[in-house]
Amino acid sequence: MNEIYPLAVPKGRKLKCEVCEAPAERMCGSCTVTFYCGVAHQRADWTSIHEKICQLLIPLRTTMPFYNSEEERKHGREQLLQRQKHLIELCYKVSQKYLFEGKHEESVPAALHSLRFRINVYGANSVQVVPAYLLLTEASIGLGQIVQAEEYLSQAQWVVLKSTECSDEIHSLLHRNLGLLHTAKGNYEEARYHLANDIYHASCEYGTDDIRTSGAYFLMANVFLHQKKMDVADSLYTKVTDIWHTYLNQLIQSQLHAIKKPTDILAREFENDTGLDEPQEAEAIHILETILEIREHIVEEKSETTIKILKTAAMLHYLMMNLSKAHEFALKAYLLSRELPKKEEESEALRELLSLIASKNPVTLKAAKFYSQTH
Repeated sequence: MNEIYPLAVPKGRKLKCEVCEAPAERMCGSCTVTFYCGVAHQRADWTSIHEKICQLLIPLRTTMPFYNSEEERKHGREQLLQRQKHLIELCYKVSQKYLFEGKHEESVPAALHSLRFRINVYGANSVQVVPAYLLLTEASIGLGQIVQAEEYLSQAQWVVLKSTECSDEIHSLLHRNLGLLHTAKGNYEEARYHLANDIYHASCEYGTDDIRTSGAYFLMANVFLHQKKMDVADSLYTKVTDIWHTYLNQLIQSQLHAIKKPTDILAREFENDTGLDEPQEAEAIHILETILEIREHIVEEKSETTIKILKTAAMLHYLMMNLSKAHEFALKAYLLSRELPKKEEESEALRELLSLIASKNPVTLKAAKFYSQTH
């Protein structure tokens, strides 16, 4: 980081901090186009997103070169637009991933970058800015900054109200954040109302049993859990588990099919691929492990539902190549299936999964062979 020398700044130009927009006193020594009010905000931005986009910002924040023809100028503008759109998505996904990992403070600078680039590309009143406002809302809720969350949310609501065309996806995200806000404030009836709307719009956009709708069911279940309505909460957690189990099991079956028929090139092509981006993987881990923790600490009964959660978590970690965790969850599920009556078919499926995990991890291969031979 370098200090800014006031005499070197062009007259009339005001440099602002990337994080808080206060007057800047320092700049990034690497890109020299990003400014900060002090060391704390520079470190926060670097940890969140700046390390990933430092050099990408240089062509966006420097004067465009002189072009000899209109065709060259048009090409230059198109390149600039594509770079900004790339950064919009990159910053958005990084911020999302932090949120699902519970790193709310780290999420904020990345979300701010996404918001500013969206405003530059689409305009302050475009619905394209809404997802970034909602990321900032969720991060603020996670940090306990309810007033700040309400400000970001009101900005998002205002843009949606003024828009004549707004997708079910945007409405779903808006209601989801309203549900989160009311949950944080303890207004559970209001939270349920908004999360019911979230489920409706997500179902219209993706379908009722899509993994992208599962987050809405999960958050609704959390509200019922807060209200100590465990039966309703558990039924919703079960639905979420079923959605993820169906999705992941299809991928696992494709792999097993490829092993049995090695000439099937198409099946091998998708080997060890979740089909998810990093934020979706982080969301899946958060959802499944939260449900598992709730069942283990609140629901005393060890049932086939618990087995399915463990198996689903095992499949997810296997496809993400987190093999030690995959083996841990699969083994727990297998041992539990041996304790319950009439679970021979499930036990066989879990033995198959353990063998599949072991095939990628020699450390667990011996254990997998032992269970296949002795049970």
